[in-house]
Amino acid sequence: MKLIVGLGNVGKEYENTRHNIGFMILDHYLENNTWQKKFDGVYQILNYGKEKVLFLKPSTYMNNSGISVVQASKYYDIDPSDILVIQDDMDIEFRKHKIKINSSAGGHNGIKSIINALNTDSFARLKIGISHDKKQDTIHYVLGKFTKEELSFLNTSYPLYNEIIESFISNGLEKTMNKYNS
Repeated sequence: MKLIVGLGNVGKEYENTRHNIGFMILDHYLENNTWQKKFDGVYQILNYGKEKVLFLKPSTYMNNSGISVVQASKYYDIDPSDILVIQDDMDIEFRKHKIKINSSAGGHNGIKSIINALNTDSFARLKIGISHDKKQDTIHYVLGKFTKEELSFLNTSYPLYNEIIESFISNGLEKTMNKYNS
């Protein structure tokens, strides 16, 4: 079984904010499927051939995402190597992405929480670049809304993010990294 986690914050005020890119990607990927509540979040389980995949959006708010991830991974006995976390990354230019494993939290509190809860950094991350406006403080920037132009770009990028998710499920991390790292 694989676990795909989209990071974000719950609530109307956080919709379309940079920090919610993980939620946005999962919402687009899963479209009209119904979310169920459990694991301090909402989840869906889908079958891909013989592989079951748990999709999770923690409702613990970003800084405590690890609580939700560890509950789901323990319940289904999912190895960290079978986890993909979709996150925002200020150190990557907007319009770019990177797939990584075994890397530090890099100041991202959601990732820090997951590393602490799982007691490892050996899980995959799809890092979506949001750049960084040095004129704004970090919290204000990541909790700021995407511009219309940025949302337009994201709308054209969802098919690529969907391909990355499906490749991780079907082909594993190494092949996905080799094909999709920008």
